[in-house]
Formats: sequence, structure tokens, C-alpha cells
Amino acid sequence: MSTPVPPPPPAPGITVAPGGTAAAGAIDARKTYGIGDAQVHALDGVSVSFETGKFSAIMGPSGSGKSTLLHCLAGLDTLTSGATFIGDTYLASLDDKALTELRRTRVGFIFQAFNLIPTLTADENIRLPMMLGGETGDLEWIDHVIATVDLGDRLEHRPSELSGGQQQRVAVARALASRPQIIFADEPTGNLDSVTGTEILSFMRNAVRDFGQTIVMVTHDPVAASYADRVVFVGDGKLTGELVDPTTDQVIDHLRSAV
Repeated sequence: MSTPVPPPPPAPGITVAPGGTAAAGAIDARKTYGIGDAQVHALDGVSVSFETGKFSAIMGPSGSGKSTLLHCLAGLDTLTSGATFIGDTYLASLDDKALTELRRTRVGFIFQAFNLIPTLTADENIRLPMMLGGETGDLEWIDHVIATVDLGDRLEHRPSELSGGQQQRVAVARALASRPQIIFADEPTGNLDSVTGTEILSFMRNAVRDFGQTIVMVTHDPVAASYADRVVFVGDGKLTGELVDPTTDQVIDHLRSAV
């Protein structure tokens, strides 16, 4: 297992607020699939950092590289060249065991497909990251998270007994339960109706505001992006712009101007 390296500076051209600390980021990140004429550059020299204690969104058209960027930032995929980091740790400095441990202890995940274990109850799914490490976690905190996402009367239900919105609330609670350094969310409202999606986004917004959580979310939805403190736009594997404190209309206008 390699030791962590000193924290990288904010990526060039992308600012972190004064006094802010980068929770995660990429430096000249490149991801190439295929060889020869069939090569596809999913990421083509992306440098970006995401501030601690903020809700950030990554947007772009289908095939823009936004999900590839998120997966590489989270250690779910590897770069062809360049670097990604979480806090003071460059992911390429970790062997497989250390990377798995980092994802379990320092990173939370929320996916479009919920990714719950069907044989476990809602309570067991929420506590799963701690259970895998033989830990109980902060019980008072976990109870607070469960109350915040209003799951107290659904803890003994299995995923098949829950609505889509309830399943995603379980996923949000699971991501928060271990108090991770950062949460990565990939289209977390993609399988939900608009009312339930708004509810989930509100939970995530409150987690940042009230708990100081850091969230980086990929979304194609301008309304979802408007919940973020900052939106980073990706196109053809490159950064194409950003908005701070975005409104839905500003996001839509930016997307239109990029077409």
C-alpha cells in the first residue's frame, strides 16, 4: 500500500473559493478507449477540482465524458494518463486493496439504479459499508440520517417492498451513514418521477448545507443542476464552462449556447 502524497494544488484554470480545500479533482485527465482509427477520447486533458463542503454538478450531452469523469474521480475506473485525487491522496498511488478501502471508508455512492442488496433490509443496506468493515459506525449519527430521510417506519422492509423513491432514500442514507469525505452521485434522480426527484435533491442539498457534506453529481437535468452550488460543463471530453450558484434558466441557456 502506498502512502498518501501531499495535497495537489487547485487545477489550473478552475478556481476553488478563497480558503476552500479541494475535496477531489483531476489533473490533465485523459481516458482513451480503442486503438488506431477506432480510438475514442472520453476524457481529453480535463483539469478540475471540487471544493469541500459544496454541492457540485457535472453536465454535458450523452457521450460527453461526464460519467467517465465521475467514475475516474471516484476510483471506479482508471485513467489512460493524468491523475485524479480525493483529498490528499492520488488514486494511482493506491493498490487494489487500498483503493477498495478508500472507496468503503471515505467515499459514498448514489446511483441511478439504487444498487441495493435485494436480500437485505433497508436498515441493513444503510449500514452495509460499516458492516463490511466489521464496524457499527456512529449510531447516533445513523439514527439522525434515517430520521432526516424519513425511513424510520421502513427499516425492516426489503427493496422489493419499497417504492423507487424510498429505495433511493435508502441509497442516500447509505451514502451518508459512514460520514464519507465525499459522495459521488450518478444521475441519482434519473429513475424517479419529478416530485420524488425533487425530494431526493432536497435531501442532498440539506446534507451539504446542514451536515457539511461534499457531493459531486452527474446529471442531464437542468432542474437538478440548479440545486448545486456550481455546475461544470463537459463536451467531447473537455471542460466547456461552469456556472456558480446556477438557476435552471442559466443552465438551460448555457446548454443551448453550447449546441
